[in-house]
Amino acid sequence: MIETADAVVIGAGIVGAACADALTRDGLRVILIESSAVGGGATAAGMGHIVVMDDSEAQFTLTRYSRDLWNQSVPLLPPEVEVEARGTLWIAADEEEYAAVHRKQGFYTARGVRAEALDARALAEAEPNLRAGLAGALLIPDDSVVYAPCAAQWLVEQAQRRGATLKLGAQVVELTDGAVTLGDRTTISAGLTVCATGTWATTLFPSLAVRPRKGHLAITDRYPGFVRHQLVELGYLKSAHGASNESVAFNVQPRSTGQVLIGSSRQYDQTHSSIDEPILRRMLQRALEYMPSLARLSVIRTWTGFRAATEDKLPVVGPCPGRVGIYLATGHEGLGITTSLGTAQLLADLVMGRKPAIDAAPYSPSRLCG
Repeated sequence: MIETADAVVIGAGIVGAACADALTRDGLRVILIESSAVGGGATAAGMGHIVVMDDSEAQFTLTRYSRDLWNQSVPLLPPEVEVEARGTLWIAADEEEYAAVHRKQGFYTARGVRAEALDARALAEAEPNLRAGLAGALLIPDDSVVYAPCAAQWLVEQAQRRGATLKLGAQVVELTDGAVTLGDRTTISAGLTVCATGTWATTLFPSLAVRPRKGHLAITDRYPGFVRHQLVELGYLKSAHGASNESVAFNVQPRSTGQVLIGSSRQYDQTHSSIDEPILRRMLQRALEYMPSLARLSVIRTWTGFRAATEDKLPVVGPCPGRVGIYLATGHEGLGITTSLGTAQLLADLVMGRKPAIDAAPYSPSRLCG
């Protein structure tokens, strides 16, 4: 069987869903292919934190651009997306880290992002369940939280309303310039193909320098008001985004259900999805060091996921070198939910020949395709 489309998007996680949505807004006939479920994979294993990051100028630019797009979308999002403007508190454990709070504040404010330094007293008032003795925090009030699987489903439904076709349970077995072949031998002829398959991108592009990075999460029973903001230790940037094979960091999120989502861990070179008890214990112990009263809460579920990571901590967005009509949208690691809307708009602009709102060069696949 042969089908035709203007564009094929492979992968209906949050990034692929956003790409399908953006391309249909430009009038393209899109077929979206997903081997399992919409919003599964890394999307379902993420915290849903919409956050501006400052690990590098390029990371800041994309996360800020994408956060703005999320905030603009809030009036359109249905209740099941559970969007909440919680803000982020970057926690400083000591005076050295509190000095970093002011440097970080200067970076954000110089670039037009609201940021407020809280001293120890103000932090204790903002989050009473944190331990005593913390030096302070940086508040980024315009960051938010979403329930990513439902956000992905909403984006897919938006694309479908514009004529997109969703193929669930379909496996891509061959990708050539101008055509995609599925496991049932269906061939889809399209001038544009977008690979948004996260860690699975290397099955179609073996030379792509993207590595899977495993992460654990835990969620508690319902304790409304226990946590008020997204809480992240300042050491997160050097631990969770570092190059070491294993790391944990304090990262706690309130859910609209009253539950508390606890992270985070990162592991390279792990291929099994089962719970790694030692790393899970380390992660939970790290959380207790910042918030001892978490010990009173009941954890009801733990799970893992794999994020597609790159050496320079930036995603891969744009045309695949040496291929005709094939684009990549992967390598977002723990920022896929945050950067999904920005990634999709950047990709759509490149496809349509428009000048993107941000410079596309730092994210070009040419830097990572062998």
